[in-house]
Amino acid sequence: MLAIGNPIAVSVHTSSSCNALLRELEQIWNDIGESEVDKDCMLLELERECLEVYQRKVEEAANAKARLHQSVAAREAEVATLMAALEELSIQSPIKLQTEKTATSLKQKLASVTPLLEDLRMKKEERMKQFADIRAQIEKISGEISGYSHLSDTMMNSLTLEEQDLSLRRLTEYQTHLQTLQKEKSARLHKVLEYVNEVHLLCGVLGLDFSQIVSDVHPSLHRTGQEQSTNISDSTLEGLERAILKLKTERKVRIQKMKNIVASLFELWNLMDSSQEEKIPYSRVISILRLSEPEVTEQGVLSTEMIEQASAEVERLTKLKASRMKELVMKKRSELEEICQMTHIEPDTSTAAEKSNALIDSGLVDPSELLSNIEAQIIKAKDEAMSRKEIMDRIDRWLSACEEENWLEDYNQDDNRYNAGRGAHINLKRAERARITVTKIPAMVDNLINRTLAWEEDRKMLFMYDGVRLVSILEDYKLTRKQREEDKRRYRDQKKIQDLLLTEREAMYGSKPSPRKSNSFRKPNGYRANGNGSMTPTPRRNSVGGATPEILTPRSYSGRQNGYFKEMRRLSTAPLNFVAVPKEDTVSMYTSVCGSEPDSPPHV
Repeated sequence: MLAIGNPIAVSVHTSSSCNALLRELEQIWNDIGESEVDKDCMLLELERECLEVYQRKVEEAANAKARLHQSVAAREAEVATLMAALEELSIQSPIKLQTEKTATSLKQKLASVTPLLEDLRMKKEERMKQFADIRAQIEKISGEISGYSHLSDTMMNSLTLEEQDLSLRRLTEYQTHLQTLQKEKSARLHKVLEYVNEVHLLCGVLGLDFSQIVSDVHPSLHRTGQEQSTNISDSTLEGLERAILKLKTERKVRIQKMKNIVASLFELWNLMDSSQEEKIPYSRVISILRLSEPEVTEQGVLSTEMIEQASAEVERLTKLKASRMKELVMKKRSELEEICQMTHIEPDTSTAAEKSNALIDSGLVDPSELLSNIEAQIIKAKDEAMSRKEIMDRIDRWLSACEEENWLEDYNQDDNRYNAGRGAHINLKRAERARITVTKIPAMVDNLINRTLAWEEDRKMLFMYDGVRLVSILEDYKLTRKQREEDKRRYRDQKKIQDLLLTEREAMYGSKPSPRKSNSFRKPNGYRANGNGSMTPTPRRNSVGGATPEILTPRSYSGRQNGYFKEMRRLSTAPLNFVAVPKEDTVSMYTSVCGSEPDSPPHV
C-alpha cells in the first residue's frame, strides 16, 4: 500500500476513481441514448473543466508559495532590522542554520523564524518603553531647567530619529544624560530652596510679606498644593538673586538707621539718667550695635514698626532733654571739674558753672551747643589724663616718698624711739624702709623732670599741675632741697661748736643740768601715745629754724593756687632738731664765746 501523500498513489487512486465515474457516465449516456458526437463533446468539456481546476489550483499554490516566501523574507528582514537596532549580534538566524544543514520548506523557515521575531519584538517594545520613560524624564527636567513646558522641534526630531537605535549603548547614554540632568535639577532645587530660605529670613528680620515677594518671582515658590513643582529655571534663580540683593540693601539701610537711633538713645539715656526699666523694651534693638549685618537674624528687629517705636522714644527724650538742659549742663560741668581735679588739670573757664548759668538764662547760647562743648572738653580732659597717666603715677610715688621723708624726720626727733615697747619694732622697720626710699628721691625727681620734658616736647605743650608747670615745681623742689641740705650741714657744724663750747664751759665751771634732759620728759611735738607705752610718729607741721625754707611739692602749689586742696597737708619739712636747745640760748652762748678774749671765761 502506498503511503499517504505520495503523488503516485494519489494519481493511481484518482485515475481509478475517474475511470469508475466515466464508466458510470457512459452507462447513463447509453441509457439516455446520447450520440457519440455528443458524448465526445461532453468528454472534451469535462476534460477542459478538469484542466481549469488543475490550473487554478496550481496558480493558487504558486501564489501561496510566493506569499509564504515573501513573508519569510519580510520576517527575516525584520529580524535583521531588530537585531541591528537592538545590537543583538550574538543571535544567529535559524533559517541560515537550517539551510546550511538540510533543505527546508518555506513553512519550516517561517515556523523557525517566528519565535525569534516575536522575542525580538517583545525586546523592542520593552526597550521602547525604557527609552520613552527616559525621554519623558529628560523632557520634563529639561523643560524645568529651561523654563519651557514643551521641548523644541530640534529635540523632538532628535528623539524621533533615535528610534532606529535602540541599543544598550544608546540606552546607557540616555541614562547618563538623565542622571546629569537629575543632578543639575537637584543642585538647582537646593539653590532655589537656599535662596527661598534666605528670603524668608530677611523678610522676617525686616517684617515684610514673604509670600508676596516670592510670588512676584514665581508663583510656584509659594505653592499651596503639591501638584505644582518648584520652578528651577534660570529666570527664577536670577529673580531670587535680585530679591535677595534688594532685601540685603534694605537691611543695610535699616541697620544703619537703627544704629543711629540707638546711638541717640544711648546718648539721651546717659544724659537723662534713664532707669533700666525704661531701656528694657529696646533691648532687642540695642543688640544690633554689637552684631554684624549677617548676624542680625531676630524676627522683626528691623521692621518699620520697631524703627518707628525707637524714633518715637528718641523724639520723646529729645523733648524732655530740652526741659532739663540746664540741669544737664551743670551735671556735665561737674563731671568735667571732677575729672580735672583728679588729674590736676585746670578746667576750661569758658564753661564755668556761673558763666554757663548766665548764658543759658540770657538765651545768648543754645544749651545743646553748650552741652556739646562741655562734652568735647570732657573727652579732651580724658584723653589728656590718659597721656599724663605715667607721669602722674610717678608724681604719686614721689609724693609718697616725700611723706615718708617727713615721717622719718619726725621719727628721728623722738628721743624715745628706741625705748622698748609694743609696736616699736614696727616703727624701726618702717624707718629703715623710709631711709631707703629717701635716698631714691633725687633720682625720682630727675627722672620725673626728664619724662616731663619729653612729654612736653612730644605734645608741644607745657605739663601743668594745678595751673603751675610741673618742671618749675620740680626745679623749685630741687633748689629748696639743696638749700635745706646746706642748712642741715651748717646746723651740724653749729652743733659741733656748741658741744665744744659746752664741754669747755663744763670743764671750767662744772656741769649743770642740760635743758635737753629737762625737756626730754615732755611728750615730743607731733607724737601721740598709742596706749601701750610706745609712741606712733605723726607728721610735723612746724619748723624750728624760722629761716629754713619750706620744701614745695605739687600739693603745696595746689594748696596755694586753688581751694580744692586746702585740707590736704603740705609737704613741708624742718631742719632736723637733734638737740632741743632754745634758739635764744644758743645765740647768746655763741656770742659770748666768740666775743670774749682767748682764755677768758664766757659770760654767764
